[in-house]
Formats: sequence, structure tokens, C-alpha cells
Amino acid sequence: MSAGKRIVILGGGFAGVYTARALEKRLQPDEASITLVNRENYFVYQPMLPEVISGSIGITDIVSPIRLLCPRTHLVMREVEEIDLGRRVVTVSPGFHPRRLELPYDHLVIALGGITNFYGMPGMFEHALPFRTLVDALTLRNRVISCMEEADVERDAGLRRRLLTFVVGGGGFSGVEVIAELNDFVRAVARRYRNIPAGEIRCVLVHSGERILPEMDPALAEFAQRLLAKRGVELRLKDRLVAATSEKAILKTGGDIPAKTIVSTVPSAVSPVLRQLECAKEKDRLLVNGHLEVQGQEGVVWALGDCASIKTAAGNVAPPTAQHATREAETAAHNMAAVIRGGSKTVFAFEGLGKLGALGHNSAVAEVFGFKISGLLAWFLWRSIYLMKMPGLNRKVRIAADWFIALLFPPDLVQLSLRAEGGILEQHFEPGEVVFHQGDVGDCVYVIRKGACDVLRMNGEQEHLLATLGPGEYFGEMAVLSGHGRNATVRAQTAMDVLLISKADFDQLKSNVPAFGDVFSKLAASRAQR
Repeated sequence: MSAGKRIVILGGGFAGVYTARALEKRLQPDEASITLVNRENYFVYQPMLPEVISGSIGITDIVSPIRLLCPRTHLVMREVEEIDLGRRVVTVSPGFHPRRLELPYDHLVIALGGITNFYGMPGMFEHALPFRTLVDALTLRNRVISCMEEADVERDAGLRRRLLTFVVGGGGFSGVEVIAELNDFVRAVARRYRNIPAGEIRCVLVHSGERILPEMDPALAEFAQRLLAKRGVELRLKDRLVAATSEKAILKTGGDIPAKTIVSTVPSAVSPVLRQLECAKEKDRLLVNGHLEVQGQEGVVWALGDCASIKTAAGNVAPPTAQHATREAETAAHNMAAVIRGGSKTVFAFEGLGKLGALGHNSAVAEVFGFKISGLLAWFLWRSIYLMKMPGLNRKVRIAADWFIALLFPPDLVQLSLRAEGGILEQHFEPGEVVFHQGDVGDCVYVIRKGACDVLRMNGEQEHLLATLGPGEYFGEMAVLSGHGRNATVRAQTAMDVLLISKADFDQLKSNVPAFGDVFSKLAASRAQR
């Protein structure tokens, strides 16, 4: 028997955490040490994440501390920066001190999941909200509440419509559950706002396929479409999001949807760390054998979950679902224990028990053991199954209490600030889009990264071109320095990317770095003379 093996697990999702739990049951402390690397110190129960949007589940009730779920596992709360298969070392990011940490291993489990990929989609990174993590759900909830608050006092009809339009890209399980929960939430809380008619609220789901929920039976998918449409959700099928600005979502078919809130549940890609890894892959995902061992690294490296290309014993592709990830974790843990103890390995053969999708407001669709169920019964089944599978009795009790309270009282409107105001932001503009109007309040300075814009001034009914600015040039500093409104309108001439320096940050830099303030003061003076 081998002793003291070092097992390192990368990722704290279903695959990573359940592998650690299974290894703790199978191996004694003197047989192996278990280390898990994750950015957060908690595990998120993903199936219930959309309910954070409406607050029907408490923010922390769907998360569990990894240290409690895996008491024998050593948690390293860092980012994975490099995997050296030759040296058998994982390098993680620095903590408070600027030095990296190396974790040597004898056995490695890669369960890093996927990341949101907006490559080739201009403006999506800057203006679209991903939906994968707890922070993403909280950010979306805060955005929705902010839009409702602003719409209640906004007199400009066009801007109010954009504030009350919510666009979700992706018609799979995640996208459908997000739009369903979001639609229920905004329509329920709209009654508390005096100046928001229900008819002005617009929730749009954009999907590239002919029907939503392509994973489900066509009859159930059609039921979901009819139900969402009945509840006010607008479906844009055979189309997809390709770009975004701060004012609109741009579609592949050439149209656009004016909106201040754009959510993307697609596309997904593997971590950059894995793209750099030199091993067998299939569409960037790590290629594994039936024992879930990475090809070429048998007996040493296993890959699970979204980052792996996995086929069952029957030859079917394993989808990236929680039920498959937990079974993959059991198989990988069994096989690692077999390698360490000298036993026989097993082949991953789980084909799935069924599929469940929530549609909000006491409705769902389900395929369980071949039976097709929809409506209230499917919703009850959805909640029962996921509540039963939620790890930890205390979390089960909390969630059950949350659901009961949500039946008795209207949704909560409390907004939680996730970050301090200020900071340098990025923004994308399409040709012809106005950056700001003459007379607007000067709240930030702009630095052009790519593209060009026109500076225009209105004299009566006539518009005069003052200047055309390109990469590396600045604008917006005159209003920030003077404290007065914008003295001109700026419009994007071409597709343009800019950096935004908030007034607070600008003032701080000007006060503490005299040369910084001098540059912009001279620039403002010369422009004023022109």
C-alpha cells in the first residue's frame, strides 16, 4: 500500500467538492492528504442560483462553506495560474504577499469548470452581465433594482423604456430560468412604483435555436414557450446576441433591442490555464478515458465537469449538469483509491435520471425516468428533488423556510452594494452612438483606446463639428474641471472603445499628482480658446 499521497483538486464546484467528499470517505488520513484550490471558500448550489435574483432564497442560503463540507480537506483560496504536468506542480496566485505558491501533487483532479467568453463580441465584456456565480446573481439583482428606481423618476420616455427592458441571451436551462425569475420579479415589484406601468416592462429572451430548452422533449419545450409568452416574456428565436453598448443589445440578424440590462448565459469556454496545458483535448476540453483519466496522464491526472470531454460506457456525451458531475466525482474518487491501494478501477457509466427546468411562479418542466411532467406538479418535483440534494441539514431548513416566507410576503427590494463607487471602467460605442449630450453633467473623463469620435456643438438648430478625436486622445475633462455641464456633444464616428475615469478618481489623481492635473488643465485651456 502506498502512503502519504498528495491529492490536489482544482475547482470548488460540484465536481471538485464532491470528489473531495468522496475521497475523505474512501481514504484514511495517513493514506493521502487532500488539497482543494478555489477562488472562494464556499460551494454554490447552482440549480437555485436564479432565485437569488428575486430574493426568494436568502443570499447565503444556497452557499455552503467548503471547510464544513470537506473537514479533512485543506482549502487554498487562490487562483490557479499554471499546471506543470512534467514537474507535477500546480502554481497558484499570490495572496497578500507578492509571491506565488507551488503545490506539488501525486494525483491531480482538474474540475475548473467553464468561464464566460465574449471574444469577438464587441461591447459584451463591458456591458453584458454574465450569470455563472453568486456575485453575478447579486450584480444582476442590484442592476434590476437600480433600473426600476431610475425608471420611476425618469421623465424621458426613451430612456425609461431602456431602463425597463431586460434582455437575456441563451435559451438553455440557465437562460430560461433566469428570464423566468427576472420576469416574475420585475412585474411583482413594479406595483410598488407609482410611475411604472406594467405595460412598459419588457423582458426578452434571445435564443439561436428554433425552440428554447433544446435538451428537453419538444412538447415540454413548447409548453415552456407558451407559458413564458403568456407571462409577458418576448421570445426572439433563430437569433443571438453579437454585440452590446450601454444602450442596446445588438443581434446577429442586424436588429437591436434598446436596453440597459443585458444578461448572457452563453457562450462558455474553458479556463485559459487549461488552454495552455499540453495534453489531449477535444474542442479545448480535456480528453479523458472511461476511467476519467486524462489521456497520456493515466493514474495521475483526472478531469471532471465542464472542462472535460467525457463519454459514458454507452458512448454518450456526458452533459455539464450537477447530477453528472457528482457521479463523475464518485467514479474519480473510486479510481484514485484503486490506484493508491492497488484495486481495480471502474468505468463511468451514469446516463442521467432526468431533466428539470424551473419556469418561475409555481411552474416547471420535468423528464424523470421517461415520464414527462409540466406545470405545478413539475414545480413541486423540482423543488423537492433539489431541496433533498442540497448538502447540509441547516441549508435545507433555511431554504424551506425561505420558500414558505416567499409564499406569504411580496419580494424584497433591498439593494446590496457590491463595490465602491469609482474606478477606471471600459465602455464600447457603436458608430453614431452618442457618448454624452451637450448640457449633461460632467461625471467622468474619457480616454479613447480604439476608434474615433466627433465633438459637436449646437448653436440654435444647427450642429457644428468642432473636432474629431482618435486613439490616445481625451475628452470630457472641461466639464469635470469646471464643475459645469458638458459644452458639446460627443458622438462615435466609428466603433469605439474608451476608458472612463470617474470624477472622484480624477479629482484624487489631480490633487495627488500635480503633473496629471497640469496636463488636463492645459488641454482644457487650449480647447476653450479654440
